[in-house]
Amino acid sequence: MPDKRNTVLTERVASRWVRLHTVLTLFFLIAPILAIVPLSFNAGSYFSYPLTGFSMRWYEQALTSPDWQRALLNSIGIGAAATLIATCLGTLAALGLSRPQFPLRSVIMPIIISPMIVPIVVVAAGFYLIFAPLGLVNSYPGVILAHAALGTPFVVITVTASLLSFDQSLLRAAAGLGATPWVTFRRVTLPLITPAVATGSVFAFATSFDEVIVILFIGGPDQKTVPRQMWSGIRDSIDPSILAVATMLIVFAVLLFASINWLRGRAMAASQALN
Repeated sequence: MPDKRNTVLTERVASRWVRLHTVLTLFFLIAPILAIVPLSFNAGSYFSYPLTGFSMRWYEQALTSPDWQRALLNSIGIGAAATLIATCLGTLAALGLSRPQFPLRSVIMPIIISPMIVPIVVVAAGFYLIFAPLGLVNSYPGVILAHAALGTPFVVITVTASLLSFDQSLLRAAAGLGATPWVTFRRVTLPLITPAVATGSVFAFATSFDEVIVILFIGGPDQKTVPRQMWSGIRDSIDPSILAVATMLIVFAVLLFASINWLRGRAMAASQALN
């Protein structure tokens, strides 16, 4: 009995230490982010504590500024177009790579996900060297294509992971009933992998919306996005409205994370129902 009590006591102490370490680690990770939020409501014009008062003027300035409005529209437009291209290309690539008889899969897959591995500065310089002779620098098509290339690996990974648990007998059954490959894809494959496709699309849009290095290489004054506008504000002058925009981006990231979790739950539910 004493041994059991000592074991239970030791497990409880260890569990409490694990919880404490987890809380401290989370606080260490999110403290720099949370520190921005109160400063965005500061009545003063400096990035410092203590706060001089509560004010919403920086949010008003950010939401009414023509520069921020144009940057937001650029980020949404470029992100939407890049996400559409990345979703289509990534889904098609995942469908091909998921086939057992696909040749050179171990070689092609690392090439597709290389934008996630190679330093972004190297990727941006490569885009510039390729796009400059083609006249795509300082243009919307160039920025959209570059962001689509950055977002495609996320779609490939999420859709490929979903297809690994896909029941191939469903495709054979559809073919046996006379369905064409397109009808089989539209009515059988696509509905089952839609949560994974949507999850990859969310990651692709977030990648485009938050990207700043490539836009500095490829984009011009007309293609200024929210991250580039923030970069310009920090470099040229310390504008507290940047903190208001940063806080809104934090809220946007939380909503994206919540939507990804919801889509992941849908995918798991669909996989369990299929099994």
